[in-house]
Amino acid sequence: MPRTTSRRRTALAHPQVEDIDLLDVLHALSDPTRMTIVRTLAAEPERACGTFPVDVAPSTLSHHFKVLRESGVIRQREEANRRLTALRSADLEARFPALLATVLAAYDGAAEPLEGPDGA
Repeated sequence: MPRTTSRRRTALAHPQVEDIDLLDVLHALSDPTRMTIVRTLAAEPERACGTFPVDVAPSTLSHHFKVLRESGVIRQREEANRRLTALRSADLEARFPALLATVLAAYDGAAEPLEGPDGA
């Protein structure tokens, strides 16, 4: 009897919005490669996994996607033989208003200095 060569991928874990933890999100956003992924997704809504402008091994990229996915920063879905990735910006905005925009602005160096109540 021939062995089957097809492999089933395990289901991808995505936390519910109410289960997204701030420390997990901040940890996920603390890595330059993961920030490149997030910045790329902020510019376009969905992208195939192998098309991100990062210079890491496929296994390392998979790890970065897993950290981002399990923290609630991205959502991934299977489509035929591709895995598509999207930023969960609406979910992050609902859970932590302005967090993603603030982190992206700070990472890009575009954040305005915060002023105190007295203007200082």
